[in-house]
Amino acid sequence: MKTTCAWQLSVKDILIMSGSRQRPHLKRPVWIIVLVTFVIIFLITAYVYSPTSSAACYIFSSRDCTLYNQPPTFPSRELSDDETISHVVIREILKTPPIRSKNSKIAFLFLTPGTLPFEALWAKFFHGYEDRFSVYVHASRVKPVHTSHYFMGRDIHSENVVWGKISMVDAERRLLAHALLDPENQQFVLLSDSCVPLHNFDYVYNYLMLTNVSFIDSFVDLGPHGTGRYSEHMMPEVEKNDFRKGSQWFSMKRQHAIIVMADSLYYTKFRLYCKPNMDGRNCYSDEHYLPTFFNMIDPGGIANRSVTYVDWSEGKWHPRSFRAQDITFEFLKNLTSIDDSVHFTSDPKRRVTTGPCLWNTMKRSCYLFARKFYPETLDRLMIHFSNYTTV
Repeated sequence: MKTTCAWQLSVKDILIMSGSRQRPHLKRPVWIIVLVTFVIIFLITAYVYSPTSSAACYIFSSRDCTLYNQPPTFPSRELSDDETISHVVIREILKTPPIRSKNSKIAFLFLTPGTLPFEALWAKFFHGYEDRFSVYVHASRVKPVHTSHYFMGRDIHSENVVWGKISMVDAERRLLAHALLDPENQQFVLLSDSCVPLHNFDYVYNYLMLTNVSFIDSFVDLGPHGTGRYSEHMMPEVEKNDFRKGSQWFSMKRQHAIIVMADSLYYTKFRLYCKPNMDGRNCYSDEHYLPTFFNMIDPGGIANRSVTYVDWSEGKWHPRSFRAQDITFEFLKNLTSIDDSVHFTSDPKRRVTTGPCLWNTMKRSCYLFARKFYPETLDRLMIHFSNYTTV
């Protein structure tokens, strides 16, 4: 109450002073006081009342910004029972503020056919931060032989994974499920055996923990390798204009990881109707399920880009792989400084779309990790690690 009275008194005094014509030399200080007062009022209002946009939320609020994202627009048609149940569950999860742990960790989820060739590099990356991360390894073909204690005993139950089939998504979900058992895991990063870190641990930790979006790649590709893979069997739950494409290598917050675990409706649609040689199309669920799913249920909660770099510029079926001779300090430093994301489409004009990499509305470096690196690059990566990861 005393603060309110003081504020009212100062405004009254300002009005009296501004109305006086006998002391013009005080006009400048008066307007400064008025300006400062309005700034204070604005900041107090922004803090007390809920922000109405994600940008305002990031700037003014320390609370969960997902609560202020616009809810997805559901179709006007009558929903099936399964759709209604799914929408209710997803909405309730999105409305629930995350439980912040005193020791929040990043879960590193390694999806690999066997042994991880870069364990020594990852050990260098992890060293000294043992209480801020956890590791999970899904080895689909061969039991891995670990060389670093950070990876020993971290293998989970694994099943065979076939490239391009739903078994790839199943492995991702299996990794998420095991990582969610630890309540301190708040961010979940999917990595392959050919992935390497581009920054030091502190940089990666702050980049992921101090924002409220998941870095899930999702974009429109109107060509044969994009919406050309869509099957009308997915209707009515998944319409063609909702169909998206993106890299499978995600980083997602706990809230979104729980939603992936809760989903069966949309997962089933992709399991049944997005697969190789389906109606003359080759649809790959790992490239379409999560990008489409999150575009539908929480489009404002994802960054529409991945934090894992890959080079598709050669226009082939698989991205460029890097050999030992490619690894120089300049090459690695260039990867860390990229601040525009690039999407290559398969439409007849082969359009390439670019956009700034935004982090809490500010333009930042796009990538925290990179692939695909041959095992022969390890020695050079180890030599340059301390230098190229320096911010």
